[in-house]
Amino acid sequence: MEREREEVNDSEQSGLIPGLPDDISLSCLARVPRKYHHLLKRVSRQWRELVCGEEWHLYRAKHHLEETWIYALCLYKFEQLRLYVLDPNQLKKGWRQIHGIPNRCLNRKGIGFEVLGNKVYLFGGCSWIEDATDEVYCYDASVNAWTQAGPLSTARCYFSSEALNGKIYAIGGLGSKSSNPHSWDIYDPPTNSWTSHEDPNVIPDIEDSVVYDGKIYIRYGSSYVSSHVHAVVYEPSSGTWEHADSDMVRGWRGPAVVIDGVFYVLDQTSGVRLMMWEKNSREWMVVRRLSTHFTRPPCRLMAIGKKVFVIGKGLSTLVFDIENAGHKDGVLVSSSVSKMTSDDEVVSCKSLAI
Repeated sequence: MEREREEVNDSEQSGLIPGLPDDISLSCLARVPRKYHHLLKRVSRQWRELVCGEEWHLYRAKHHLEETWIYALCLYKFEQLRLYVLDPNQLKKGWRQIHGIPNRCLNRKGIGFEVLGNKVYLFGGCSWIEDATDEVYCYDASVNAWTQAGPLSTARCYFSSEALNGKIYAIGGLGSKSSNPHSWDIYDPPTNSWTSHEDPNVIPDIEDSVVYDGKIYIRYGSSYVSSHVHAVVYEPSSGTWEHADSDMVRGWRGPAVVIDGVFYVLDQTSGVRLMMWEKNSREWMVVRRLSTHFTRPPCRLMAIGKKVFVIGKGLSTLVFDIENAGHKDGVLVSSSVSKMTSDDEVVSCKSLAI
């Protein structure tokens, strides 16, 4: 009897929180804000394995406990890549640099940057002394560590990348001399592998891309001249690319985000304007003009919930609520994040939820 009591006590002591069932412990720990997760991992090996494990992420997602942070890939002095992260709930603390980018990536241009699950991916790219590469590196935000992932099917640089339905797409761009310029690759995380596909509607020179209405839209660059076709759209159900509506694409003149099914674009061709595509009337509307005193073009655009983040040179960041942005007679209530001491140029921004 005494031995049985000792076994029970040992079992309780080995739990996540002594004296509590593990499911109750998980329910308690999962409610700890993300900014403290690095402290949880220092408590014990069990807690570290929990916070870094799949069960943790699934529980926080199921119970709507996830917190989204913004990751920005930048060029420092136009030469070296840097990665930064911003916690939207701690704007005063500003952007924080993530160290450890693999040395082979540091000086690459035209590199792919995408987020899937709790991982950030860097893939492809080239440099003055290196042709387009097929290398892929992965940063696990839970573990704070870099690893190498399965290589692209096609070595490419200056291409477009998007995440859709749990997969990553690397589209168009420049590749090796033997590669098809009208191709794209799809990454499947469970198999850690890429598959190559071809379509004549995919043009190498891509200016921008976005996921909208469950489809991938890509807009051609200025070197592709056509009076009829400015963009194409990928239909995942058929795996084909088709011409996009020209009236919608005509106003797509900058980085885009989709909020509650509405398509927004940051137009920087004449000042800085936030534009909105009216799907029913098929017209572009000006939501708000933004002062260049608070934005430092060229800017990137991100959205978390109803909040829009305009991220410019030096990571200067303007934040405002989209629901209040359209009131012309009112004051645009916003907050800002101080720029970095260096003038890093923002290459791309993505969001990651844990």
